[in-house]
Amino acid sequence: MSGQSDPEDAGGFSGGFPGRIARRESGLLLFGMTPPRLSSTDDERRRIAEVTLERLAPLDLDALILYDIADETGRTTDERPFPYLPTVDPADFFAAHLSAWTKPVVIYRCVGKYETAELETWLLAQDPRTVATVFVGAPTRSEPVATDLRTAQGLRSKVRPDLALGGVAIPERHAARRQEHQRLISKQAQGCSFFVTQVVYDVNATKNLVSDYHYACLDAGTDAAPIIFTLSVCGSLKTLNFLRWLGVDVPRWLENELAHASDTLAASYAQCVATARELAAFCDGLGTPYGFNVESVSNRRAEIETTVELAAELRRLLS
Repeated sequence: MSGQSDPEDAGGFSGGFPGRIARRESGLLLFGMTPPRLSSTDDERRRIAEVTLERLAPLDLDALILYDIADETGRTTDERPFPYLPTVDPADFFAAHLSAWTKPVVIYRCVGKYETAELETWLLAQDPRTVATVFVGAPTRSEPVATDLRTAQGLRSKVRPDLALGGVAIPERHAARRQEHQRLISKQAQGCSFFVTQVVYDVNATKNLVSDYHYACLDAGTDAAPIIFTLSVCGSLKTLNFLRWLGVDVPRWLENELAHASDTLAASYAQCVATARELAAFCDGLGTPYGFNVESVSNRRAEIETTVELAAELRRLLS
């Protein structure tokens, strides 16, 4: 497959998710999922794919996100609430079991897991009309990697420039260092045309990042790239603890609300909707392109089904 790009469409093609990204449109809706455990059988993987497609069929999604999971135990000394279990490579799961998915897919790549030649082979095999990707770097600077993030970004620019590339945005990191907006601009210079946030529970920290990024882009004479805000419901205190382990900042007042709610899942759902409305209004006011991604960090059926309900609600909000 040729690595040539269409000069009139930097995102790879004029329709679908990459096309909307290239035009810096708002209103994007994505659904994120983690592939099955590596220990799962082929029949189990097939069934998971079938159930997923059944759940997502009624939703008017712009794309499906498939996460690439890495062991992040070196990032913190805190005990992981849920054990780390290796998962199927998202590209392999997509190719083998999600061929019935008719819309674009965003395949994450934890680039440190892949040799440069392996990553190049994968990039060249992708169809930019149906696939976008998000490159994720190592969770810690001390972790050995096969390919670092900057090398991976440069490789994509060289061999597959028409493949839409996304980056990760972390509001919590911005709250601590106030430099995340500069990281986003730097990632844009390396080819990123959209960003997907970590799960958002702290609305103010997220608005601070968006504001700083928006005005830094104006100062630099650069158009802001779409920011996809990730929302995830929380149905139990264990899920809440896992979100915190992942680095998500849950404000104390909200933690109290969820901990003392008669129905934690319903309270979490309501908070996610309120967060989406507030962020949408804020971005609309600035003129910054945005969208939402919904995911469940738990494999509990109730939380997954509520996540599907959240996606449907957000589509109504974005319409």
